[in-house]
Amino acid sequence: MPEVLFKDWGLIDYQESWDEQERLFASNLEIKSRNRTENTQVPTRHHLIFCEHPHVYTLGKSGKMEHLLLDEEQLKAKEAVFYKINRGGDITYHGPGQIVGYPILDLECFFTDIHKYLRLLEEAIILTLKEYGITAGRVDGLTGVWIDDDQPDKARKICAMGVRCSRWITMHGFAFNVNTDLDYFKNIIPCGIDDKAVTSMEYELGRKLPIEEVKDILRQKIAELFHMQLHYEHEKENTRL
Repeated sequence: MPEVLFKDWGLIDYQESWDEQERLFASNLEIKSRNRTENTQVPTRHHLIFCEHPHVYTLGKSGKMEHLLLDEEQLKAKEAVFYKINRGGDITYHGPGQIVGYPILDLECFFTDIHKYLRLLEEAIILTLKEYGITAGRVDGLTGVWIDDDQPDKARKICAMGVRCSRWITMHGFAFNVNTDLDYFKNIIPCGIDDKAVTSMEYELGRKLPIEEVKDILRQKIAELFHMQLHYEHEKENTRL
């Protein structure tokens, strides 16, 4: 079983987390490149990172600027920031009460199938929701996890996904709405989809969830589905702003 270091960055500025992801991602790419050129077998390093962000909107490579419905002054009024980033997908929102997951994995140590990778991440969310009595699933042609996925007029997204993968090294990941302020999604066309709503565990259940408990369950589901052995970084930083 591949060994994976789990880290919880707590509440962290988006740019800081992106820079650190890029560092870990680049380190693995360098290891793989040197292994090829120097005929060595240095192992790559796997990371599973959970965090939350202050209010931020991010736009993926295939996204459209018009899907952000705020100008610069309105962003300031909402105490939010905006980034164009190098993941797939369109625009989404990150904020407090949301579990953001960044798996930085060398898929050659697991399987070389990006679609399987996305489906397993979705399945981990689906199984986590099932622990709380929430039935969720997938919508054909739309990445992510949905409630009432079998009813097109009622389907609402509870987890968005957008990843980057190069030489089978992954970065970016998923945004799982637990106790998220859903009003912030009104300022965008989420994932470029204008005919479906966004939801959260809090909205579906009518109560706030203990987010650390949800993290524990989700972490276990990911480890089981990917057949990974997690090691824990004991020192948690609750704020790194």
